[in-house]
Amino acid sequence: MVRFARLSLSRQFLLAGLPILLAGMLVIGTWVGTQIEASVIHRIGVVTGLYVNSFVAPHLQQLPNSGQLNQSNRTALDSLLGSTLLGQRIVAFKIWGRDGRIVYSTNPALIGRTFPVTQRLASAFSGEVHSGIADLNEPENEFERRQWSQLIETYAPVHADGTGAIIAVSEFYQSTDELTREVRAARFRSWLVVGAVTLLTYLLLFGLAARASNTIDAQQQELREKVAQLTALLDQNQQLHERVRRAAARTTALNERFLRRISADLHDGPGQDLGLALMRIEGLADTCINCPEAVDRRCAVTDDFLAVRSALQSALTDLRSISAGLHLPEIGRLSLADTAARAVRDYERKTRTNVALTVGNVPPRAALPVKITLYRLLQESLANSFRHAGSCGQRVNIDNADGQVVVEVADSGPGFDSRTSAAEEHLGLAGIRERVEVLGGTFELHTAPGQGTVIRVCLPLAVPEVENE
Repeated sequence: MVRFARLSLSRQFLLAGLPILLAGMLVIGTWVGTQIEASVIHRIGVVTGLYVNSFVAPHLQQLPNSGQLNQSNRTALDSLLGSTLLGQRIVAFKIWGRDGRIVYSTNPALIGRTFPVTQRLASAFSGEVHSGIADLNEPENEFERRQWSQLIETYAPVHADGTGAIIAVSEFYQSTDELTREVRAARFRSWLVVGAVTLLTYLLLFGLAARASNTIDAQQQELREKVAQLTALLDQNQQLHERVRRAAARTTALNERFLRRISADLHDGPGQDLGLALMRIEGLADTCINCPEAVDRRCAVTDDFLAVRSALQSALTDLRSISAGLHLPEIGRLSLADTAARAVRDYERKTRTNVALTVGNVPPRAALPVKITLYRLLQESLANSFRHAGSCGQRVNIDNADGQVVVEVADSGPGFDSRTSAAEEHLGLAGIRERVEVLGGTFELHTAPGQGTVIRVCLPLAVPEVENE
């Protein structure tokens, strides 16, 4: 069956259509042969019946009066059936009366005997001509059974001259040799016609199937070529996608190193300079407080020094805060759960607030870019919620679904119109979205005025690692 299905449509039709057409030809031919046989039997019976009545009926006209035939009529019938062409075709002959009595027969032993009236005999007395193949089982056919196995039996009504009334029924038997010859010839012609038509039909259908099969084969070949091209393009796209993800992951790590370097530079460069300047300003302020110029100016110089020292202290504080925000803690050895806990704990320490943290069944290990993105996501989302929602009902939920880390950061604040936020190009949300999408993750924001805010992020666990430098 599998081999058959692999063949082309034309070959499938060649193998499956031929038996079906042959079976159909056999059925049609058999039916046509049966119809021909019935038609030939009927034609032989009717033609012979008319022929018999033309010669027999004149010798039976006295039956309505005497109920039997005289010797001259019997002699005439014997001569008619014995020496003419009609007698050569008819092998047995009977004349029936209405009461089932045989008035005349080619077998003299049957004349005068009465037999049950059969359905065929009754139909003939009603005016119908009946013809068919007889198996000669009736009692009156004992003579015929000895010589033949079957004969063509015909019942034909005999009409009275002038009135047309049925006065008797002639029953005659013919050999099946003529029938066999005619039926054989008719069947041969019918089978020849049916076979020719079947062959032409088969060839025509095969031609159509072959043409359709060739078209389908060509289309399949074209489709296979296009699928091969598409597969090659998909492979190329997959390779490009992997390269993009690898570059994005490397960019994430490099950005963190760059921010750490900026943090160190700010701490070691301007931060140290501002610290030194602040120490020297404090010394100069103490010295200038008691100088005559300061006394004569009524402490104006002292106020200037205090203002400069306050500005330097504020700048140093802001610089250290920025440097601390740029610097990412060492999370390379932390698990995902520990990374999330570290980000939430640092936020709680800075803002002196509480965040409900729930960690589900997340894998302990993950790629470094994923942990970096998770830390920055929590850092930025919680800080953004603190600025706009006042840390009202802040909660973080982390779980695992289909090989991805699912992070939800929510609050019960006033919410906002996300369309307005998108139009204003909110840098915090845009930064979070960009961090997530460069790793192949998804970012969703659900918020509305008066309904709080929910940020839902899905991050892949497997991303190209960045080589440690």
